[in-house]
Amino acid sequence: MIAHSSLRLAGSSCRAALRRPGTPAPRVDMGDESYPECRAQELFDGFVSAATCRAALWSFSQLCEHLQLDRCAAERPLYRPIKRRLNYWRANALWAKLDRRANQQTYLQGGGLCNNTTCVVIGAGPCGLRTAVELSFMGARVVLLEKRDSFSRNNVLHLWPFTIHDLRGLGAKRFYGKFCAGSIDHISIRQLQLVLLKVALLLGVEVHVNVEFRTLVEPPEDQQRKVGWRMEVSPESHVVSQLEFDVIIGADGRKNTLPGFRRKEFRGKLAIAITANFKNRNTSAEAKVEEISGVAFIFNQRFFQELHQETGIDLENIVYYKDDTHYFVMTAKKQSLLEKRVIKQDFADTELLLCRANVDQNALQLYAREAADFSTNHQLPSLDFAENQRGQPDVALFDFTCVYAAENAAMVRERRGHQLLVSLVGDSLLEPFWPMGTGIARGFLAALDSAWMIQRWSQGGGALEVLADRESLYRVLPQTTQENLQKNFSLFTVDPTTRYLNTHLMLITPAQVRHLVDTGEEAGLNTDGDVNRLPSPRFSSFSPSNQLLAWCQAQTRGYHGVAVRDLTTSWKNGLALCALIHRHRPKLIDFDSLDSSSIEENTRLSFDVAERHFGISPLMTVDEMNSVAEPDSLSMVMYLSQFYQLLKDTLPPAGGLGLSADLRSALITPASLLSRLELSPSRKRNPKECSDAVDKRRRTSKEAPDQQEVSVVPHEVYGEAFVGEAGCSRVRLMANQLQAKLDNSSSPSSSAMALRRQQGELLSILTKTPQAEGPSPPWRPVHTGSQ
Repeated sequence: MIAHSSLRLAGSSCRAALRRPGTPAPRVDMGDESYPECRAQELFDGFVSAATCRAALWSFSQLCEHLQLDRCAAERPLYRPIKRRLNYWRANALWAKLDRRANQQTYLQGGGLCNNTTCVVIGAGPCGLRTAVELSFMGARVVLLEKRDSFSRNNVLHLWPFTIHDLRGLGAKRFYGKFCAGSIDHISIRQLQLVLLKVALLLGVEVHVNVEFRTLVEPPEDQQRKVGWRMEVSPESHVVSQLEFDVIIGADGRKNTLPGFRRKEFRGKLAIAITANFKNRNTSAEAKVEEISGVAFIFNQRFFQELHQETGIDLENIVYYKDDTHYFVMTAKKQSLLEKRVIKQDFADTELLLCRANVDQNALQLYAREAADFSTNHQLPSLDFAENQRGQPDVALFDFTCVYAAENAAMVRERRGHQLLVSLVGDSLLEPFWPMGTGIARGFLAALDSAWMIQRWSQGGGALEVLADRESLYRVLPQTTQENLQKNFSLFTVDPTTRYLNTHLMLITPAQVRHLVDTGEEAGLNTDGDVNRLPSPRFSSFSPSNQLLAWCQAQTRGYHGVAVRDLTTSWKNGLALCALIHRHRPKLIDFDSLDSSSIEENTRLSFDVAERHFGISPLMTVDEMNSVAEPDSLSMVMYLSQFYQLLKDTLPPAGGLGLSADLRSALITPASLLSRLELSPSRKRNPKECSDAVDKRRRTSKEAPDQQEVSVVPHEVYGEAFVGEAGCSRVRLMANQLQAKLDNSSSPSSSAMALRRQQGELLSILTKTPQAEGPSPPWRPVHTGSQ
């Protein structure tokens, strides 16, 4: 049992500070039992102020027990039932922040679809905890394992502006009053872990400390009870060893324990870093010492020359942050370390040079203390080392130019009818390059990227499509800086298009990630066919073009009664299409006057306005739209793609359509070509022809990988999926190439008009092509995902 001074009771009365002046201490009836609410308030204060991992876990369990709240059976996120049972003004600001985050449209649209997904997170580092928090907001059940029961990492992290905004939105200031209160934005690792742990507990994450993950346990051969993926842990008898889960995330650092991931090593010219943490006693003298955001030799040669002359210490740079500790990190020259006897013997091999046996720890401590004392102009009254997790002086020497990165961010394992999504975040995925200060920022981005992948997986996304999108984002991550992120942090969500300026979701194609689906067969998985998701009642059957869907969601976000989850059923009541039109042309539709129950009227209005003012003809009638449970997916993708092509570069709500009438009239889309030819897009295709076309495209992509383009709509929509006669395919291809040129035209120039004439000629050729006798062969659009 862990005692905490703030949890002591003072008889049966409450301190006046627990309530606003003039407000009597209320009493709450919980079933047949009545008790003073001030006890719950004291427990809540103890939880908020808990300074260690063990204290936070104990105080939270005491709070839930006192509120008679069963954490396993309670509503998620967990803070909502706590909020209803705890009437405390000091908690209101925290509830408001969590409510604001939980009510983001991204969670409202897709979060509920993760309710039946169980996720395991290995490691309670900042990135593992941030991933757990995001998955909890999305409605998933999250179980987090940590092999220790304490947070002892004193090193201080530099924070990018977006991470500060993100943490403030999670209530970091409420849990840690000094958050980003200094001249430089930073936080110690252990304080960041504490903040995120408390948020995770309030959201319902099941945290198990002193539990170490060992390995994955495959589903047994006897599937009468349909037992899925489990894990082996230490201690073996722990309850989580019987847990079945759908997703597992490795966040346990460089020594990643999840099997199946290969790592790449990046090594530059030798650079030796020293980190040192000194005790911060928070005296007035210490408060006056200025922090050093970063001093490099090339910018202040005099400082480093004087340091060398006075102490014999030769540095390349030095940083000083004041947080829970006085944190110093510096790059020392090898010759200086040899001369100061820190390194005992010179070796060409880096591992031998910096191994513990070749480093004099006493000399290292003296070296770090002298450098810290000189750089702060001898103003720190004492330089006593803080202790690390082993109870030793917290000073370390290492080579920071050796950086490891996983070759892939995720994979899928399949055994005996059970699929498991496996992902990496944090240092398990990509180690930071210390001088750039990118570690926690890219770690948080990767956590959000993984959560986005898991949401799509829970929604029934195809294995190859989901993995391809995740790997595409992973290729972008190492190049991400503060400058190439979106600038409006308030719009950041789990959706990558809200965070990255250039999101190429199809930079990696599904064909390139087939090796990441492990079925246990030596030859790999279905190298000539498609990878399908196994049928599950909680997965939807349609996996849309992700970029088009993301754009539609962004355009309709914030409209009452509109929740775009896909490109088919979400558009049936007509409200979503009315919202899309209203976003760009608010004078055309009075959205507030629409009735969500008037489905036929809403659909007819949106179709008529789109055709009259945008020149986009519907591909089905209102009656056809209302008569089916799910509209034809190909027709909807084609129809919505025309809005995308027309409006993607315009700024809503004012400013017109961004294109002149002449150029808009030149835009003969594949859908309008079909309508002029009086061909129905719902006609079907021969599966064999479909397979041949897919194989042909795969061979082409392998032969010319550098020429792959990111397409909003799958190639099946614009390519040879429009089946008439074989003789028309080349003409149609030329028409689509002209269409691409028109899409890239920025003004209604003479060249655009010439392209329009050429396309008109091609259209006339198509209309003169004799139709084949008899009915056309049936065809279906090809999906490289779930069936």
